[in-house]
Amino acid sequence: MKRWAAVTTTSAVILTMASPAVASGNNSGRFDQPYDGYAPKTTLLRDATPAKAGLDPAPIDAALAQVAAWTQPSGATKPLYAGAVTLLGHNGKIVTRTATGLALKYADGQGTELPPDQQIPMRTDTIFDMASVSKLFTSIVVLQLVEKGKVDLDAPIATYIPEFAENGKETVTVRQALTHTSGFPSWLPLWSAQPDPASRLHMALTAKLQNPPGSTYLYSDLNLIALGELAHRVTGKTLDKLVADGITKPLQMRDTGYNPDPKKKQRIAATEYQASPPRGMVWGEVHDENAWSLGGVAGHAGVFSTADDMAVLAQTFLNGGSYRGARILKESSVTAMITNFNQGFPGNDHGLGFELNQRWYMGGLSGPRTAGHTGYTGTSLVIDFDSRSFAILLTNRVHPSRNWGSNNPARRAVAQGLALALGVGPRHGKDAWFSGTTDNATSTLDAKVDVPAGGAKLAFDLFVDTEISDLLYLETSTDGTTWTKVPFTVRDRGSAIDTDGSISGSGDRHWHQVTAELQAGRQTVRWRYTSDPLYQGRGVYVDGVKITSGTGLLLDGERTPESFTATGWRLSRR
Repeated sequence: MKRWAAVTTTSAVILTMASPAVASGNNSGRFDQPYDGYAPKTTLLRDATPAKAGLDPAPIDAALAQVAAWTQPSGATKPLYAGAVTLLGHNGKIVTRTATGLALKYADGQGTELPPDQQIPMRTDTIFDMASVSKLFTSIVVLQLVEKGKVDLDAPIATYIPEFAENGKETVTVRQALTHTSGFPSWLPLWSAQPDPASRLHMALTAKLQNPPGSTYLYSDLNLIALGELAHRVTGKTLDKLVADGITKPLQMRDTGYNPDPKKKQRIAATEYQASPPRGMVWGEVHDENAWSLGGVAGHAGVFSTADDMAVLAQTFLNGGSYRGARILKESSVTAMITNFNQGFPGNDHGLGFELNQRWYMGGLSGPRTAGHTGYTGTSLVIDFDSRSFAILLTNRVHPSRNWGSNNPARRAVAQGLALALGVGPRHGKDAWFSGTTDNATSTLDAKVDVPAGGAKLAFDLFVDTEISDLLYLETSTDGTTWTKVPFTVRDRGSAIDTDGSISGSGDRHWHQVTAELQAGRQTVRWRYTSDPLYQGRGVYVDGVKITSGTGLLLDGERTPESFTATGWRLSRR
């Protein structure tokens, strides 16, 4: 049984939850009803519409429109990317597979466009350089070796790679590398510092630490480069062979792998025009300079894939490690990949391979059991285990230049579109009040009431899924100008949390019961939701509002919704 925990700040009570791999409850495909285990192992992907999958099509359509709009400049602002492929899945159904823009558009790093007949439109089966999403493949290989007893997660990497012990790294473990707590610096210029692949790999393996092992979270390519070599040393097989034999062939991911066949070049999205090293327009080869200098196969980058192949991988994880009769991981290994081992580094939740609960790109899908990864070239994968859903956005955002900006707004928009398409069912009746999820905004829901001597009790049901800094306030005012916070108590399956009149948080997707005491007098009760300029959750829902006193029922929100005045809030029906 899971319980909310209260984290007291100067402004609010924040509802958070520990990060077990699997939530309790029943799965009905709604955002507010987490599942009680992995999907059936026989779940295979099939095409459907959002409506047929039980989703609201409107937020998905809005997200796709945004993704398309970002392929174009806005005034002096350059486009976020030349093109994109968006694929969304829910409960075994692919609900959208959409391509927009161009896979090849530019001739140089300044943005000179190719003649129209030389440009290549984006296709739903376009192959993308997945960049750091490759780290997931390396992580899977390592977990497969752990399952076979060939690798110990808590053994020093130097056990398998003796020279790794140089420069004080003799205690750095496999687990620390998988969770980016090894102490490595984030990056080294292997490609320019050494003359050949062997010396570059040696430089990576023998690099000095930036922090003591286990003391700091710092995302580092060197961690996965080392683990890729570890897999090679343990098995005698190169990483690309291990990925093919252990992942892509069993799952029939036919367009996924390293160093793609030149015959597929017309289906590959171009990346950056590089002057240093002098590679020109990088197209059909790995973009990452270090991976390229290591022969295109490295633990941190090098994998190419399509949206559909990545969907198969996502569903494999939702199935607990198997797909189409092929098992690539035990359920216990999947659980380890999505369990937060970085609780000592708040905000940097990380399993043995996956990033967890990262609202900056997971948007409203984020939560303790939401796993994902991004790639520098503009790729991202988000898997929401609670709703059995996933969001894939593949872009060529570095085409023609990495300096044109980040595609994080698009990553969030896609995840948020899927999150909003998932239902939050009313607690009572046919609808509930919904705050909306607009950045940098304030929305209010007011109800006037005349409380007799002796006071009154306010009760309502509350669903909260917000960024920590996006707060819901319960307030009263006698003049409509001066507002006072009303402390309230949140009850959840036997536990109770007292607040100062404000609340935020995420991670436990169900309704809670709230009570508060109102003082005597004619007044307005107000629910005020405020959001800051960045990042949104699923928002706030209020339902079943009742105000009672010793003289009887003063307000019943279910019977008289017209008693409320809403600015920004709206009645939502699912």
